[in-house]
Amino acid sequence: MSFLLERDSLNGKEGRGFATIDSRNVEMFGIKNFNTNATFQEADFKVVGTRLVQKKTTGVQLTGSMTIYYGTPDFIALVERYLKTGQLPYFTLQITNDDPSTSVGVQTVAFYNVKLQSVPIAVLDADAEFLTADVSFSFTSFEVLQAFTAPAQLGSN
Repeated sequence: MSFLLERDSLNGKEGRGFATIDSRNVEMFGIKNFNTNATFQEADFKVVGTRLVQKKTTGVQLTGSMTIYYGTPDFIALVERYLKTGQLPYFTLQITNDDPSTSVGVQTVAFYNVKLQSVPIAVLDADAEFLTADVSFSFTSFEVLQAFTAPAQLGSN
């Protein structure tokens, strides 16, 4: 029986992120966590002669969220810009997983046409040792610039 060895599990802290905003390459804002999703949209497909209702995939929604340590001005500046000009700038995100202790290597994914959906303007919390901000966004495409490889060694029983 083959299984993944613990040494090839990825450490979630090993990586980095960058945003390209208005042609500026900005190292990501103290990321605490980052997550993107592809959610498939489906429609009912009904056929005469059967009671079965099938599902047909009709589209996909690309969304993401991140928690960052509060204190970066970049996202708030985009909100201010939208309020003043009516234009919400789109930008690119690039996330790299790079745990040197694994044999799976490095993976880098670029997310294009990123648009903010929610960003906090000001945060205070008397119980917090560190202030964080939850940011949500959508994007229109992505590209795997460098993919993980298969683990070099698999154990067996």
